[in-house]
Amino acid sequence: LFFLLILLVVRSLSLPAAGEGVKFFLDPSPEHFVRNGVLETIHAAMAQAFFTLSLGIGSIAICGSYIGRDRSLPQEGVWITVLDTTMAICSGLIVFPACAAFNIDPGQGPALIFVTLPNVFQSMPFGAFWGCLFFLFLSIAALSTLIAVFENLAAFGIDELKWERKKSCSVFGIALLILSIPCILGFNLWKSFQPLGEGTNVLDLEDFIVSDNLLPLGALYLTIFCMNRYGWGADKFYGELNTGIGWKFPWIVRHYLRWGLPLVILTIWAIGMLKKTGLLDKLTGLLGA
Repeated sequence: LFFLLILLVVRSLSLPAAGEGVKFFLDPSPEHFVRNGVLETIHAAMAQAFFTLSLGIGSIAICGSYIGRDRSLPQEGVWITVLDTTMAICSGLIVFPACAAFNIDPGQGPALIFVTLPNVFQSMPFGAFWGCLFFLFLSIAALSTLIAVFENLAAFGIDELKWERKKSCSVFGIALLILSIPCILGFNLWKSFQPLGEGTNVLDLEDFIVSDNLLPLGALYLTIFCMNRYGWGADKFYGELNTGIGWKFPWIVRHYLRWGLPLVILTIWAIGMLKKTGLLDKLTGLLGA
């Protein structure tokens, strides 16, 4: 997978005007940051971080439970974050230079991947080859994400319902397949259904429910549960966290984890919701008046 990624990065960076795409991707633009709304941008970044690291829904906790007790969880967490960020940057170095080379708007969302980029590959020399490599990489990346999330469901069936893994995977696999159908139909037969306004579809609704709500609120609940004496408790949490050889999580930040972090998550989530519903602009106008 990493070899495919590097190969695609090299090919994308060799395209004409690729430098403009790299500049668009990596050169900070404070004026756009302010114009689009600082708080809304922070909310979007938080939602993306929760999604890409599978935080707030238990997936990362399930995977962590499979690690041997001789391993350092803080150290593993840092390595996961570094590798995830590296993969994300490499993915950006594939997409944005290609957009700049063919004068394509990079803000098209899913249509950029499934509609525009295939046309880009078609117009490139050996485009079929590079297109196959790109979608092979995309499929492997999607499969790895699906496995991480699906393991959460499989583990629930095994641990809580006492099912065998085969039965748990079969039941939840069929359920997942059925629940995916509305998202697929949202791009064709149900495209007239625009739940969040003009230009939106079922995928946007599901992304709003999961990325903008379930993930941050799930992380908020887990944070409070781990650090509150009515939940797991800070002592037990730190004891489990610092088991193993390697980096340790500093005790000095416990007050931030107990009070500061939940407040930060809740504030950013609330402001993001107010912004998406238009209530933040109305509230700002009332305060300004």
